[in-house]
Amino acid sequence: MAFPLKISTKISGLRHKNGMASFIVALIVLGIGLIIVLSIAFLVTTQQKITTNICNSSQAYFTAEAGVEDAMLRVRKNMTIPSGDYNVPINNDQAIVTINDSIGGSRTITSQGMKNNLWRNVQAVNTLSGDNVQFFFGAQVGEGGLEMEPNARIKGNVYANGSIINNSGTAYIDNNVIIAKNGNRLEGIAVGENATVYSCINSTIGKNLTYVNGGDLNGCAVNGSTTPQNDEIPTENLPISLNQVATWRQAAEKGSVWPNDMVIDSDIALGPLQIGTPLSPKNLNITNKKTLRINGTIFVTGNINICNQCKVELSQAAYGAASGVLLADGKISVDNNAILQGSGLSSSYLLLLSTNNSVNPDSPAIYIANNATGAVFYTTQGMISLRNNMKVREVTGYKIHIKNGATIEYESGLANLFFTSGPGAGWELVSWQEIP
Repeated sequence: MAFPLKISTKISGLRHKNGMASFIVALIVLGIGLIIVLSIAFLVTTQQKITTNICNSSQAYFTAEAGVEDAMLRVRKNMTIPSGDYNVPINNDQAIVTINDSIGGSRTITSQGMKNNLWRNVQAVNTLSGDNVQFFFGAQVGEGGLEMEPNARIKGNVYANGSIINNSGTAYIDNNVIIAKNGNRLEGIAVGENATVYSCINSTIGKNLTYVNGGDLNGCAVNGSTTPQNDEIPTENLPISLNQVATWRQAAEKGSVWPNDMVIDSDIALGPLQIGTPLSPKNLNITNKKTLRINGTIFVTGNINICNQCKVELSQAAYGAASGVLLADGKISVDNNAILQGSGLSSSYLLLLSTNNSVNPDSPAIYIANNATGAVFYTTQGMISLRNNMKVREVTGYKIHIKNGATIEYESGLANLFFTSGPGAGWELVSWQEIP
């Protein structure tokens, strides 16, 4: 009876195969489950790392912004600005900040924030509020005209709304001359290039002459062509308006007001500052070979006297490459060997401006007795007088008197000066952005 034994063997084999299959299926299910669990764990871990990096990156960005804010405070409040990079600690992190030198009244701030070896960079550009003033001529003169003594020289162009006269010997204008309005004249001047005038008397013109019909050409030697015209030559407004002068006054007053005469007898930095009041004018006297460093516009309601070997300059920290103003309602007197200059950068100049109306050669609105190649001189309604044998860069005024041997030597950078009242003018945020 072998038949039942064979059936039993077959059943046992089937059971064995079914058990193996179940085991394999279980392994597969377990493997899939393990893969799913590991995948989920990996995704969770990765997401945690991403979240952590995002948080660290955000913290690095906020740290960089905090560094910019620290730098902006230093710039706007005229605080000490470290040379090179400096660190700003923010909790347990830090920002590395760089404040570039002021260029044209603009400062660029770069801040690098760090959090757990993640870096973010932020850059902000701040610009001083100010005004562009264009001096296109070596001398620009109002209706009072220009008087030149023998051997006086202007190395540049001249535009005058009044006559240009030298009564003896020869005075020199190296480039072009334009004299506005009928009735005004050029007299006793050697012009290096072209002249456009109503009348030309006892003068020489190196190139071409244009004159107005009805004008006088007595003793005028012209090397080039001579051309008449019917139209009157138009006047040219002086480049600084009375509104601009008022704005500078206000900027000085916003700083502080000193009610008495001020005597500078030690080196000092000042500005923005008003000395005296219009109802009670006070003077500024710089004495004893001392230095006045200007941090912001200074308005003197009385006179300004700058002594022999004294120095007036713009603060480089406050002005950078921009120019600044020393303004007086009274007279300005610059003694021999006084030093006047901008911040030390090539595009920076000190403007000395008087609103005084004196046209007396013995007591002019501005009297300059010394070289001042870092300064520009300006009167709204008075005379500027240049002493013998000295040199300046640019002179603009209602009336100008240039004595024997004095020289105005124009510099091309004066064609577009940027004037600011210093930090008191206020910094304007131009841009704030993240950079690579």
